[in-house]
Amino acid sequence: MSVVTGKEYIDRIDQLKTNVWIDGSPICGKISEHPAFKGVMNSQAALYDSQHDKSLQEKLTYPSPSTGSRVGLSFLQPKTRDDLFKRKEMIQHWAEMNNGLMGRSPDYMNTVLMAFASSANLLKGKENCFPENVIAFYEYARENDISLTHTFIDPQVNRAHLYFETGDEPIAARVIERNAAGIVVKGARLLATQGGVTDEILVFPAGGIQVKDRAVAFSIPSNSKGLRFICRDSFVGGDSIFNFPLSSRFEEMDSIVVFDNVLVPWDRVFFYDNPEIVNKFMIASSFLAFTLHQVVSRQIVKAEFVLGIVQSIIDTINIGDYQHVQEKVSEIIIALETMKALLNKSENESEMDEWGFMRPNQITLQIASNLFPRVYPRFTEIIQLLGASGLIAIPTENTFQSSVGKDIKQYLQAKSSNAEDRIKLFRLAWDLSMSAFGTRETLYERFFFGDPIKLSSQLYYSYDKEPYVGRVKSFLRISEDL
Repeated sequence: MSVVTGKEYIDRIDQLKTNVWIDGSPICGKISEHPAFKGVMNSQAALYDSQHDKSLQEKLTYPSPSTGSRVGLSFLQPKTRDDLFKRKEMIQHWAEMNNGLMGRSPDYMNTVLMAFASSANLLKGKENCFPENVIAFYEYARENDISLTHTFIDPQVNRAHLYFETGDEPIAARVIERNAAGIVVKGARLLATQGGVTDEILVFPAGGIQVKDRAVAFSIPSNSKGLRFICRDSFVGGDSIFNFPLSSRFEEMDSIVVFDNVLVPWDRVFFYDNPEIVNKFMIASSFLAFTLHQVVSRQIVKAEFVLGIVQSIIDTINIGDYQHVQEKVSEIIIALETMKALLNKSENESEMDEWGFMRPNQITLQIASNLFPRVYPRFTEIIQLLGASGLIAIPTENTFQSSVGKDIKQYLQAKSSNAEDRIKLFRLAWDLSMSAFGTRETLYERFFFGDPIKLSSQLYYSYDKEPYVGRVKSFLRISEDL
């Protein structure tokens, strides 16, 4: 098989009949037709369809090393810097199709799986580890263009540094049985973005695991027996692209994943009962380097979109001559160009790892991942400050067709725009910065790779500061000799 079409993706997900719950009720019938999911599934289908555009084939796909058929380029294990550039171009092309608003577009999880497979040798010879399963599943996903969600996080029961569950009934998902067929998992995990609209779910611990039965990694079909997805409230405001230009198309949904005695076959287990490998694998593997490369590539496109919205507001209501406005736009420009520079630096300073794969410079990407969670909330604030009351005076599409439509056309026109175009723009700005969808986007970017304080701490410990300390010590010794 090779790259799938959008229709094939949608049909495949509909046929799974995954156990998905929303607002206290299970979804019956085709999930692709449910109001909470049809927008994002259609947007995702468009990504898959783009792989079949002959003019984009070289940019979005590459020949499978196994069959020669065209497969998604986000599965490519880079062996040269040119491969890294190709991956960036593919990622950013897909991101431009949704303006960076789909944080879990298929290329993200494809990248995660590629990174795990590229570092599978770390599992060789280790207790209860199956590197061959990681590689086999990566190849299966690549050849069949499998879509994936994932879950890394345990429920927020107790955030103390040392917290151990003492009850007989698990809360955080853990292995409760090991038998001839596989392992049995019970409990819950958070927060599977796009949970229920992918072929598979990848389960992987984020690190810091101290008990054996939670030190487990695997992937299983989304419709596995005993597996269910419990969704939050949908942030889709409605079908109208005029009224809800973003949420109607890109609302990805997040879900709690419940494992009710779920059997994971042995050939789908990557490792289990090994806390040491859990805490080592995420650090020593290429996971961070490759996933951060994907994330930063997407975030740049998102920042460009914000800049476009902000400047469009400025042009529409003619506020560009004010210096405070110029200062705010410059904040976005500086952040955008800094992110671009960091991404380019990570590629230019990439190095071959011990297994023959070209890794972008991880420290540089960690700096970018510390920067964006801080600037993105400011982006949305700038939209609010410049849009001001215009973000509230935004009648709906039907208003234009009503008897008061002429009032709206007269009184909500702008310096360089008629009322309808002005309101389209301001509803877009509102949907990104103030709607339930938009505020979720802000929270999502703020915590994309975890607690910002922990990210700063990780950067502190990762960054080599000794050369600069040495320079100071050398200077002080020179001073003493004078």
